[in-house]
Amino acid sequence: MGKSGKKQTPQRYFNRELSWLEFNDRVLREGLRPELPLLERLKFLSIVSSNLDEAFMIRVAGLMQQRAAGLRRRGPAGMTPSQQLIAFSKRAHRMVDEQATAIRDVLTELAGQGLKVCEPADWTSSQQKSLRNYFAKEILPVLTPMAVEDLDPCPLLPGLRLCVAGVLAPRETNGEEKNASKEPETEKVVAVPVPGSFARFAPLHAEEGVNLVRLEDIIAANLGMLFPGREVLATAVFRVTRDADVEIQDLEAGDLLQTVEEAVLDRRRRAAVRLEISANPHPRIHRWLVEWLGLQEADVYEIDGMLDARALFEIADWPGFESLKIPEWPPQPPEDLIGRDDLWQAIQEDDVLLIHPYESFEPVVQLIELAAADPAVVSIKQTLYRTSGDSPIIRALARAAENGKEVTALVELKARFDEARNIVWARRLEDAGCHVVYGVAGLKTHAKALLIVRREPRGLRRYVHLATGNYNDKTARLYSDIGLMTCDREIASDVAAFFNLLTGHSEMVGWSKLAVAPTGLRRRLLEMIDREIQISTGGGPGLIMAKMNSLQDPEICEALYEASKAGVNVKLNIRGICCLRPGVKGLSENIDVVSIIDRYLEHARVFYFRNGGHEEVYLSSADWMVRNLSKRLELMFPVTSPRLRRRLIQFLRICFADNVQSHRLRRDGAYERISNRRRNVRAQETFYNEAVEAAHAAEKTTLQFRPLTRPEE
Repeated sequence: MGKSGKKQTPQRYFNRELSWLEFNDRVLREGLRPELPLLERLKFLSIVSSNLDEAFMIRVAGLMQQRAAGLRRRGPAGMTPSQQLIAFSKRAHRMVDEQATAIRDVLTELAGQGLKVCEPADWTSSQQKSLRNYFAKEILPVLTPMAVEDLDPCPLLPGLRLCVAGVLAPRETNGEEKNASKEPETEKVVAVPVPGSFARFAPLHAEEGVNLVRLEDIIAANLGMLFPGREVLATAVFRVTRDADVEIQDLEAGDLLQTVEEAVLDRRRRAAVRLEISANPHPRIHRWLVEWLGLQEADVYEIDGMLDARALFEIADWPGFESLKIPEWPPQPPEDLIGRDDLWQAIQEDDVLLIHPYESFEPVVQLIELAAADPAVVSIKQTLYRTSGDSPIIRALARAAENGKEVTALVELKARFDEARNIVWARRLEDAGCHVVYGVAGLKTHAKALLIVRREPRGLRRYVHLATGNYNDKTARLYSDIGLMTCDREIASDVAAFFNLLTGHSEMVGWSKLAVAPTGLRRRLLEMIDREIQISTGGGPGLIMAKMNSLQDPEICEALYEASKAGVNVKLNIRGICCLRPGVKGLSENIDVVSIIDRYLEHARVFYFRNGGHEEVYLSSADWMVRNLSKRLELMFPVTSPRLRRRLIQFLRICFADNVQSHRLRRDGAYERISNRRRNVRAQETFYNEAVEAAHAAEKTTLQFRPLTRPEE
């Protein structure tokens, strides 16, 4: 009860940006867990920095744009852009301070295990001499010192690039003394970008174990060698984060390829949104940077420790310290393909489910490589959103075109932060003879689809692969995703129509089994939620289980609130953002929200509806967010095989049973780790063990002993 005696009604929604910070806090908590091996903790602490970088470049940058435009419109959580920026800054500062402390603690413990990052204050005279020689021979020739205060305009310092700043003064001669009470006018601020072509950590000779030195520390310690005749009064390491929220107006772009290239270059010149700098910097450096970048003090993050902690992955993967790492989980042969040598026949006979990374992504690559070489394959069509650097899939598509097959690739140039890489792929595919399409005007194509047409004795047959994750062989070992291979005629027909929509001027059609955003996916979800409400009874309550990355769409949230009020049990497994507020009496008391943070990034989207006992399971490329359901081309597809439906229902149940790596969202917006019970369930470990057991069981059943007999004469 409030002071007025009236019941206080909690807001229906959490703020999106603060909810995201809660997700990153859960990542940070993993880095703080003493029971985890030290190098595994270092990985989580590194991921915190990667996550924050993207949040500042996109989400904070967008809020700053709104604030600068004078927008005061309140979001669903009742906060204006300015209020969101203030709240985000306060929470992010606390997070960064806690992360810096955790990194120092882990590095201290690692030093005791023989893997030491040496601080400049601890360098011996012989080490200083060795590093000075290394600097003079290997680093100094590559550096570009900039007298930033004297250059007009000031040179561009790209975003996310480490720099060493220094305050220089003329060397004193004839015994002159400094006037400590007045800053000399001749003092100048200089900046030296840290070259990205070097490893961040350099080995230092050690009698035992491994000693490492940060590259920026070597540069700062030897800065005077770059400026003969000047004295270095102080140094500081800093890093600027720039607005990367560049809107690509493809509706007006005559040449989308050129437009995207220009947008990528434009990011380098965008306004600053954050300044990271060494703790307690020289006032002259601090003042110049803040004024030059046009930032407020709330946008400055002084870090007592290492800037750009993403580089900690270099240490986390350092060879020879296996006892400080978690055991490897090598991907296993997919359960549905064990003992199946003919991939075409396997897909013809039954749908194939692939649960990555517990099961190998290799069959997906193999399918495309097989299609590229198979004379019976007529055409290949595929969407490409993000792929790996040297992608075997890109190579296979190029070979297929060179072999005379019709190859169509939709390369989404607007895949944020992968635009430049996708431009390179697009040109490589075009050079090989592929038909390359750059998406649909006004929409980002986020669907994951592959269609192969093969000529067989009974005519043409379509083979389809649909997935929740990207065609990226590298992230397929780091992200938890699910794929489906099928020859289902209705699904294949829908996928063919979907590609016609992407490559031609086709209108949205009446889909048989697919639901497609932005026209029908949200509507289909709302219909299924409403159906669950209509058939739910006290004796047989409805059940919705959904696993996704984020939940933010207001229409979906309102529908789930209505389902809760109707007695439907709603179980949500959401890795990141969740704007829905669970556990509110009379609104969402039947909604339970949990989040899993573990060694793999939870990325699969799986949706289950009890449907009065006629259970339905769907996989999708889309989260339940406005951007996915309204501004992107996305797919949701049913799992029609009863066997695979049962397998995915069990998959969801295990996700909700996790009491080791799972956190529950409280009604106040905070998360609490689910306490261990008598029997611990760790979902990711369970999935991997099941994959191993399936592979071993198959080996036993396929191993046959046949007695030798006398050969017939």
